[in-house]
Amino acid sequence: MKIIASDYDGTLSYGGIDDKKREAIKKWREAGNIFTIVSGRGPADALEILEKEKLIIDYFVANNGAIILNSDNERVSDIRCNGDIAVPLLELLFECGCRRCHVQTDFPCFVYADRKDCTGNDDYTLENVPPIPFFNQISTAQPTVEESEKTAEIVKEKFGEYVNPLQNGECLDIIRADMDKAKGIYNLLGILNAEKDDVIAVGDNVNDMAMIKEFRSYAMNNGVDLIKKLADGTVSGITELIDKEI
Repeated sequence: MKIIASDYDGTLSYGGIDDKKREAIKKWREAGNIFTIVSGRGPADALEILEKEKLIIDYFVANNGAIILNSDNERVSDIRCNGDIAVPLLELLFECGCRRCHVQTDFPCFVYADRKDCTGNDDYTLENVPPIPFFNQISTAQPTVEESEKTAEIVKEKFGEYVNPLQNGECLDIIRADMDKAKGIYNLLGILNAEKDDVIAVGDNVNDMAMIKEFRSYAMNNGVDLIKKLADGTVSGITELIDKEI
């Protein structure tokens, strides 16, 4: 049994999900292998993606490793940050220039720097956000890659004991300090009673670095140079990877 651990945006979804990719994944699974998406996206996005793209996979490792969903969309792993640091962390993000933060907790929670940007019942500012018991991930963004990188550095300096900021282009995902995509895959291996050597990771951007370094791996041809240098090889997409490995 082999396990493909694929990033979603820019990797599996690069150029869209077409019938060739669906057929390749089906062939991979019918051969007795496991296909897993490993993404910064949260559980709600995971369900929407699978339904919209008509994808049938085995597991979805969401929130950069913090949550693992099985094929029935049930959580089989759930790694959380203490909610006590949520508001101080949000304050720092707004000081750095972030305008909107998605706090993934047990209720829909979007926190804005400015009240005038709030449009719905799930929108808050720091003045009226309800108590946050925990969070799996806080997601935000900056106007440029450089600003996102700088914000990640500041978060690491101030809160590195508690959280791990993962920068991906202009986007920034913040999870528990001991988590990343590689750790999420190791948690999945524990569930499957599988081994490190069973894994083939594939990604395209900086937030994929941990799994690209840790496991046998491929980078997308369109990926950032750092990931291509770290990977064992490059591919044009999932279909080519499956053809190589099946």
